[in-house]
Amino acid sequence: MIAKDDYVIVLDFLQHGKPADRRAEPVAQCVGDKFFNLLEVAIKDGVDIKTKDRLYIGDAKRDQVKYIRGRINYNELTSYAKDSIHEVVEELVDKDGKRFVEFFNKSMPLTTRMHSLELLPGIGKRHLFDIISERKKKQFDSFKDVQGRVPMLPDPKKMIIKRIFNEFEEKDRHRLFVASTLV
Repeated sequence: MIAKDDYVIVLDFLQHGKPADRRAEPVAQCVGDKFFNLLEVAIKDGVDIKTKDRLYIGDAKRDQVKYIRGRINYNELTSYAKDSIHEVVEELVDKDGKRFVEFFNKSMPLTTRMHSLELLPGIGKRHLFDIISERKKKQFDSFKDVQGRVPMLPDPKKMIIKRIFNEFEEKDRHRLFVASTLV
């Protein structure tokens, strides 16, 4: 099952579409606000949108989006979209911080030799055991709490953001936060 976003955040708006497109229509490159799907959507005629607008793409009536053109890979983003996505992802992680802190509280082993926490950049066996030990005592309630209770741990929020970008760039086959590009 593919994780579908109901809302996307605009990364770049191309008023006349991409130069390689057969027909010119307004197109937006977007990222899903929950599952980080990278999508291209066709915008209805006469609708004015800008970077960071939140658009509804769910199954009900859409006011601004004509249709979803499809998934795109990170390397298909325009250079402007690649610039915008860093700030947008940081804001999405801030806004839904509780969900990402829960990852530190509830993550499980992937195999007998690999824990899902180890997929975060900066977490090795030492930090893994410290995190598991601390969460047994008391669940973490914020990024600051995670960092404060685990000695020498890099910024947990930055680890999550870096992991999201590793998944965008398909640097690892495991997916923690970004919906799979396989359809």
